[in-house]
Amino acid sequence: MQVSLRLDSDCLRGFHLMLLRRLAALADVEVCVDARPGASGVPGSIAALFQLEAVIHGLPADGLAKRLPPSALAPYRAGQPASPDLVLDLCGDVRPEAARVWRVTYDGAAGEAALLASILDGRTPVARIEENGAAVAEARLGTEYGGIALAAFQDMLARTVSLILAAVTGAARGALPVLPEPIDGRPQPSLPSAGKLGVRAGKALARRVVQKIYHLCYNAPHWKVGWRATGGRDLFDLRAHPASGWQELPDDGSRFYADPFPILYRGQVTLFVEDYIHRQGRAIISAVPFGPAGPLGRPEPVLDLPYHLSYPFVFERDGEVWMVPESCANRTVDLYRATAFPGGWVKEATLLSDIVASDATLVEHGGSWWLFATVRDDGGAFSDALHLWSAPDFRGPWTPHPKNPVLIDIASARPAGRMVERGGELLRPVQDCRRSYGAALGIARVTHLDLNGMEQRVETILTPGALWSGRKLHTLNEAGGLEFIDGSAIAPRWKQKRRP
Repeated sequence: MQVSLRLDSDCLRGFHLMLLRRLAALADVEVCVDARPGASGVPGSIAALFQLEAVIHGLPADGLAKRLPPSALAPYRAGQPASPDLVLDLCGDVRPEAARVWRVTYDGAAGEAALLASILDGRTPVARIEENGAAVAEARLGTEYGGIALAAFQDMLARTVSLILAAVTGAARGALPVLPEPIDGRPQPSLPSAGKLGVRAGKALARRVVQKIYHLCYNAPHWKVGWRATGGRDLFDLRAHPASGWQELPDDGSRFYADPFPILYRGQVTLFVEDYIHRQGRAIISAVPFGPAGPLGRPEPVLDLPYHLSYPFVFERDGEVWMVPESCANRTVDLYRATAFPGGWVKEATLLSDIVASDATLVEHGGSWWLFATVRDDGGAFSDALHLWSAPDFRGPWTPHPKNPVLIDIASARPAGRMVERGGELLRPVQDCRRSYGAALGIARVTHLDLNGMEQRVETILTPGALWSGRKLHTLNEAGGLEFIDGSAIAPRWKQKRRP
């Protein structure tokens, strides 16, 4: 298949080169470029804002937003066909005549100016590939760096590449699932004027100064774990915070606990957590036994490796306890077995390697084992691209799903805890990261799961509030009648106590 990429020659970026490289690497695809001025509408003041943000936030200068000379396109100009099989229109000015045309839009408008306008307006843009007005593929784009236009722009450009590749290979799905919220009826925004961008730049600098001061006074981020007795009704039943609220697992201020995973083993509930030590800048896995009245002691280390660990996905199988902790800092997904529960963890297998996979979650369903995780594919956000793998046994071998990524959606891709089965269907906790990483917790019903794809319907979105303070809520797990969540907390540095 001959694919022509229509782009604005006056605004060539690293994004375009990465897209061309990835397209050219596909089997049976020949790629060429239609590069002409395209009236992108991106003012020069955007470059000034990007330069300021790169300096104050320490962002790399060679990211996907980097401007490149037209000569960078030289490898893709030779032998351009007169009538390609498919035109990928990034400018919105190609008329569908002899060839098929796929137009890439952001919130309904074509061009990177539309994407930047949505970012600067504080939106979660929907990227859409359409042919003759019909959706070929859609994605709800996101970032973990809200408020930093350059970082958000580069994350969303990277995931645009993922969406285009999925569409070209036939892996992409059509329209996104509808979320249980009113549709934003605001009109498509336009880019701010140079004066307004200057004001934004000034506010960005002031905000960064405030952040620096805050970090001198407080440990940030700082998470907290909440727990309660379910009384037979968990959040999958309630779909709201319990009227009784949540009790908190105490910490000493020098560390925080997050990603709570309880397990009922030999009649005892044991809670595993990410144990993040602020002075070390990384986390280990710790565990604490729980009784009906709460923790029986404090979390004690059970797995400490040279790299950051989190999301201790624990489960029992074949009479033993197993764990798949997140180890994306090591670019692996590893399986451990407890030889002296709750400790004595030994690595049994590397399930996935050379991959930045977040929050790997396993479930047995339909006669197979499935592994869910979000993947940072060649850049982009950590939380918006859901990949699946299947295996005959949890030990592997694991085979990637033929339609990966099965979902690109910052509002419902990233796992948020164990899946549970209700009425023969899987209910899946998901992270809603539209406002920020881990800002809200969704409950999705998996309506289809096999080698042809995965479909889900988000039925509930839970947010912090009067019954769970803080600004975040992003994990849900239950065992032995005890339910656990986590969220953000404030931790003044002057109040913390050193743990012996």
